[in-house]
Amino acid sequence: MKRTIGVIAILLCLAFIVPSALANEVDARVTMGANLDDAQRAAIYKDFGIEQGSVTELKVTNEEERAYLEGLVPEGKIGSVALSCVYIKALDEGEGLKISTNNINWCTEEMYSNALMTAGITDARVMVSAPFPVSGTAALTGIYKAYEDITGTKLNELAKSLGAEELVLTGELAEYIGSEQAAQLINELKLILDKAKNMTDDEVRNEIKAIAKNINVSITDGQVEQILKLARAMQGLDVDELKQKLISFAKMAETANSASEKLSEFSRKVQGFFAKVGEFFSRIFG
Repeated sequence: MKRTIGVIAILLCLAFIVPSALANEVDARVTMGANLDDAQRAAIYKDFGIEQGSVTELKVTNEEERAYLEGLVPEGKIGSVALSCVYIKALDEGEGLKISTNNINWCTEEMYSNALMTAGITDARVMVSAPFPVSGTAALTGIYKAYEDITGTKLNELAKSLGAEELVLTGELAEYIGSEQAAQLINELKLILDKAKNMTDDEVRNEIKAIAKNINVSITDGQVEQILKLARAMQGLDVDELKQKLISFAKMAETANSASEKLSEFSRKVQGFFAKVGEFFSRIFG
């Protein structure tokens, strides 16, 4: 009798626990490059830390990747097969973007974050991975596709295209001035888009050069023209909303950094305490 009651109790617990665990993945998707083999797929799932079948999986083809990248990046960076993979989970409003990468050797986490904000994705946990080192540009298509499937809402097509263009341009600038500086330059540009609407091209060029000078980098006239082109295209978006997203994201990053610094300081104090305890006993039993 006791054994029967115990089994019933376990089953009742599972009835509550299992649906809850599954519910946690309702707002998540995995996109897999269509050209991965079984071993590569298994390795990607291991990298994501989830089991196959626990999250809805979508396939992304090379043709889909080209929809946003063709004409923006060299053929070598697009390739002819789809290999980049993505895990994405939608987060509550205000939680921000949490990006991590594996085997991505061109796109940085900050580059993805900025491009996603431009595309209209502001609160999500995103992991980008590949079976071996790749540029990572194609992963953006997978992120778009997965996010739209989670929300059931199409992202603005212009915003998606500009997100891809921003990602590529930032990556190209990063090769010359560094990834952090490239991302900062483009972000500073976004902050003046509302004013740039009423400026001539020459005035915007001067603003771009001034931003570059303020962050201590040198850019060519050709790069200035590329940035100007992106700026003019971005004016087709809601620039006030874009600016506010950037400011909010910067505040969240600042808060996170502050918390991290406090945690590090606490950790150093704890380590110092135990070091002193060790020295005390060493003197006693030395």
